[in-house]
Amino acid sequence: MLVALLEVDTELFKFINQSCSNFFLDAIMPIWRHKIFWAPFYVFIISFLFINFRKKAYWILLFLLLAIGTSDLISSHLIKKNVERLRPCNEPELVVTERIRCGSGYSFTSSHATNHFAIAFFLICLFAERQKWIKYLLLFWAGSISFGQVYVGVHYPLDVFCGAILGVLIGGLWASIYQRYYGFDLRTKWETG
Repeated sequence: MLVALLEVDTELFKFINQSCSNFFLDAIMPIWRHKIFWAPFYVFIISFLFINFRKKAYWILLFLLLAIGTSDLISSHLIKKNVERLRPCNEPELVVTERIRCGSGYSFTSSHATNHFAIAFFLICLFAERQKWIKYLLLFWAGSISFGQVYVGVHYPLDVFCGAILGVLIGGLWASIYQRYYGFDLRTKWETG
């Protein structure tokens, strides 16, 4: 069963990495999945929180940082170092179109996917009931960055899928802890001060 799943995963990787190749994605994906590209978005999130929630923004940011730290710790240090799955671009028997430098380290789970889905789901849990469009924007954001990891050749689809699930669980956990112990109901109205 596991062997069959890994074979399907490899074939899906080949499809995304090679068959979906086109000029537009070749140009955008190496940049799109890079954290520096998203720095203005992170600044926007922080600004939005402080403009709308003032002092309470510190608590929201603390719990968001706890979600990111937890997701990175579990993905990068616990899972990757125990599973030890080679990145597709380091797999000697696999032909990969490398669009960025491959790098060392292991592949499963994708820390990009885990971290971005943790951020997205944390924010969705806090804000999406009030502003429904936020969840679609954040899911597209995290999903497209995760897709980019496969497209550029550094992760298999299963790496990003499992990373996304892990990120959703971690983001949801920290959002529920925030709401239960320190939060206020962000879903029903915007509060300030």
